Amino acid sequence: MADSRREEQPSHLSSRTLWLMTVGAGLVVANNYYNQPLLALIAADFRVSEREASAVASITQIGYAVGLFFLVPLADMFYRRRLIVAIFPFIVVSLLLASFSHELSWLTVASFFIGLTCIIPQLFVPLAATLAAPKERSRSIGMVMSGLLIGILASRIISGFVGQHMGWRYMFFIGAIVMFAYWIVVMKTLPEIKPSFHGSYRSLMHSLVHYFRTDAALRLASWRGACSFASFAAFWTTLVFHLEGQPFRAGSDVAGAFGILGIAGALVPAMLGKTIDRLDRNKLIVALSGLALFSWWFIGSPGSTRYWGLIIGVLLIDMALQAIHLINQSVIFAKHPEATNRVNTIYMTSYFVGGSLGTLIASIAWGHFQWTGVTIVGTGFVVLMLAGHMLFSRQAK
Repeated sequence: MADSRREEQPSHLSSRTLWLMTVGAGLVVANNYYNQPLLALIAADFRVSEREASAVASITQIGYAVGLFFLVPLADMFYRRRLIVAIFPFIVVSLLLASFSHELSWLTVASFFIGLTCIIPQLFVPLAATLAAPKERSRSIGMVMSGLLIGILASRIISGFVGQHMGWRYMFFIGAIVMFAYWIVVMKTLPEIKPSFHGSYRSLMHSLVHYFRTDAALRLASWRGACSFASFAAFWTTLVFHLEGQPFRAGSDVAGAFGILGIAGALVPAMLGKTIDRLDRNKLIVALSGLALFSWWFIGSPGSTRYWGLIIGVLLIDMALQAIHLINQSVIFAKHPEATNRVNTIYMTSYFVGGSLGTLIASIAWGHFQWTGVTIVGTGFVVLMLAGHMLFSRQAK
């Protein structure tokens, strides 16, 4: 394998750089989720069904998965800051294309490229792991992950409000302006990291197969990540449709406001990152899976007709699934410091393929069985995650 000598890397992650990546992770990833509270508005604007409009969310996540698989590994091969800076213009263009789309097909194409290019946070997370001292690694990963998750959830709040009061197109236009401004900041302040891989792109991609085939812990983490995000996406993609019906009769702004509740769960990685290395991770994953199942009961039973049921469910499921996500990434980065971007590619590609499946299956379930069907889908993915962990955790260990 062409994974030859490793360049000496900086061993210090400054507070300024950590906060730059934490805030930036949230700003960039938000572009992938602006569409979710806006799906009903998009469906009405293009005069299509809710199921057809849901394709915008699914295609965005597919584009993200493609970017994760084909672009993120390049950060082990090229200078990271240069790669990140080169991607930003394509983000801006994709958002502008979405803003000015006048057919659903054009919006779908734009959404694919938004997902494809907005993989910057998945370059920031391994960068934090590389720059941080070993004893600070989990905490630093947790910080960037919290920024990313807050961006996902806050994006729904912002886009729901903008969509309700200005129209869905304005949200993508505003996003383009924000990305241009952050691009300038990154060019001036992000530190450079030398590549750790010396070889061809073909060898680089072949090494992904090698890591996946030889590391049972990486495979299991990828399975847990895919199932957890499928469950997470099933809820958030269909929430706006659920709130539009009886007894809520709410608009996209209310659906987006649920992101405020999710922010509490998004703070878990930052807090858990300080203590995760001292806990029994297998037992913690089982406990968190149980919490996720309990939260789906709230979402599906009281949450079918009452706000308080949805509120409790959102708080619990976000905390549980984001904590599992942090555990997964802490495991794979600690095992492979020489290939943080490549193992992150394997894990996060699985993660967002799972999210795409969760979005697709939940949309179909909504069309046939409404909120009951969505609850069954979300619960089913948590059960699959827990079953895989129970069956293969000993082998992975």
